[in-house]
Amino acid sequence: MKHITQISRRSFLQQIGAASLGAFALPQMLPSRAFGANDRLNIAVLGCGNRSRQLLAAVIQAGENVIALCDVHASQIARLKSGDTSGKKKKKGGNDFSAALAKAAVYEDYRKLIEKEKTADAIIIASGQHWHLAMSKLCLQAGKHVFCEKPLAHSAAEAREIANMMPGCKLATQIGTQGGATDTFRRSMEIIQAGVLGQIREVHCWINRFFPPSEAVNMQADPIPEGLNWDFWCGPSRLLPFKEYYLGGCLKWGRWFEFGDGHLADMGAHAHNLPLRALKLGPPVRITPKFGEPIKDSYPSWATFRWDFAAREHFDPVSVWWHDGEKAGPPDYLTADLKATYGSVPTNGVLFIGEKGILCSDAWGRGGVMRLKDDANPKCRGVLDHEAAKSVPVTYPRCPDQNHMLEWLLACKGGPKTFQGFDIAAQAAEFGMTGIVALRVGQPIEWDSQNLKAKGCPEADRFIHLPVRKKWLA
Repeated sequence: MKHITQISRRSFLQQIGAASLGAFALPQMLPSRAFGANDRLNIAVLGCGNRSRQLLAAVIQAGENVIALCDVHASQIARLKSGDTSGKKKKKGGNDFSAALAKAAVYEDYRKLIEKEKTADAIIIASGQHWHLAMSKLCLQAGKHVFCEKPLAHSAAEAREIANMMPGCKLATQIGTQGGATDTFRRSMEIIQAGVLGQIREVHCWINRFFPPSEAVNMQADPIPEGLNWDFWCGPSRLLPFKEYYLGGCLKWGRWFEFGDGHLADMGAHAHNLPLRALKLGPPVRITPKFGEPIKDSYPSWATFRWDFAAREHFDPVSVWWHDGEKAGPPDYLTADLKATYGSVPTNGVLFIGEKGILCSDAWGRGGVMRLKDDANPKCRGVLDHEAAKSVPVTYPRCPDQNHMLEWLLACKGGPKTFQGFDIAAQAAEFGMTGIVALRVGQPIEWDSQNLKAKGCPEADRFIHLPVRKKWLA
């Protein structure tokens, strides 16, 4: 099997290399130590909420050392150290990692953790989206391997800053788009790039999640829970009056633009991963938003985005769509094959419309199915066993046990490069955050990726380069 860990994206990298925006001088980023076959990684965790509980399962199962935990909310660390990694009431036979975490040092300040835990080899970042750049940047500069939850950035400018750190970086990085670890995700890439579907000029991504209508920030504060450093929780974002509804995960704080970017950042980061990789997309040239109501300080009740991409390599121009909201889905005239296969349109998915047929996965890029126009069977078949795909060669490496975290752990020890490192994640983040720019200005924009500008739209600048509070930054 030919060993390929990333797709060609020369034109995109030429553009980001030409841009000085967000660039800064860095020492060469190298791992702090080499590993033998039986060595264990020393791992620290930044952000100890529900997502870190899920990620730690693979870390503990692999036998690695968790040496430090960090969170600005003391109760999150206490719950994690108690052994409940599910975030729910512990069940008999469930994940109880209390013994593995018993000796882990506890921190409120991520900067002090990085300063004091010199033996840490790798860092897992499971904080809110508004913290991803600051924490990833500091960890990389300290020579630590990094796993960061998606999306990698909170703005297009932040995505560019991370992208500019990647050339020459020898550290193992991985973004939390776990669908990309599956065999069906990588097989879908191979089928599309082999031309089995013909030219693809339209892709639809969707999920039927919805928020209440967009509203302004409530300036009446709720009592701050004991043990929560709210000022530090807000971090680089504006210090808002505390509200109980900001806590509880990405579907809580992620609704508010100060801290996240709604469903587009949350699920869009998963869904756009497959078209980005399979179609070798560069930066978009135009973004067109539609939304349910006037945009205030939070994500709308529904939104639709269209990104137009220019021709590249042997691919024609293509439009990629994102749909969210209670009734989200592709246009009805494109769904006959899905209805024949599933009985109805799935509640989430990624649908490629090709000249010769369609390919559809779930919104994580998993479980791909396909149907060609001349297929006798009206139902789709899996990408792993469709007759037309059997001659397509395997060109991408497969993930061990289809385990996203294990792939990163092995890379930290000198194994093969991760399939979804920060070089890819920075492209995906710019992709998504241009949609947020168009949404916030409330109109289509022409995107100048090289200069990080919306052409002829100076009011977009404040959404491309977000203001940052420096109180809690390194």
